Amino acid sequence: MQGTAGPARLRRTPETLPLFPLSGALLLPGGQMPLNIFEPRYLAMVDAALAGDRLIGMIQPRDNPGGACPPLYEAGCAGRITSFAETDDGRYLINLSGTRRFKVTAEIESDAPYRLARADWSAFSIDGKEDISVEEIDRDRLLDALRDYLDTENLEIEWEKAASASVQALIVSLAMGCPFQPNEKQALLEAKTLAEQAECLTALMALARGGGDDGGATLQ
Repeated sequence: MQGTAGPARLRRTPETLPLFPLSGALLLPGGQMPLNIFEPRYLAMVDAALAGDRLIGMIQPRDNPGGACPPLYEAGCAGRITSFAETDDGRYLINLSGTRRFKVTAEIESDAPYRLARADWSAFSIDGKEDISVEEIDRDRLLDALRDYLDTENLEIEWEKAASASVQALIVSLAMGCPFQPNEKQALLEAKTLAEQAECLTALMALARGGGDDGGATLQ
């Protein structure tokens, strides 16, 4: 399972964020994302983040991830650098702890080699608060869907660890760790509550095994 913890403490919600576009990479509040940084522009981004509030905005490119400046999805998740190491060949090994999700309102022109954006945090105001929708989640149904999905995809996980994890940790781990398509990962990120994320997960796992789902969940 993907490592999870409580969301990293966010002292403030900055108006601007450096962006790290990475296709198929999903960070959620409470999730942990290890990254191997080697491109010069992203090495500079990490240097700037470490000198400031240590925040990086993880976001996915839309449609065509190639090129120097691909179009981006509207929403991403800010991660706080919680560990850092430098290798002998100049790479950075960092860990991002998911804090809060954001929407990009505009990109900012600057002299920095990496992309910067204005961040709107209001669309995901539930982040950082108690999500009472967790009480609506049918844990057994989610685990049954996971079991069938693992059989279909010929995947293995530490089942005892998954079965004993908290509902939030289970959802974050599965959303970040399962090999869903980038647009499916985006749907999980934009599902605002844990209950909505659980429904989205169940639907995606049902689709992967070629079946419907009796929960009435649909993907837009």
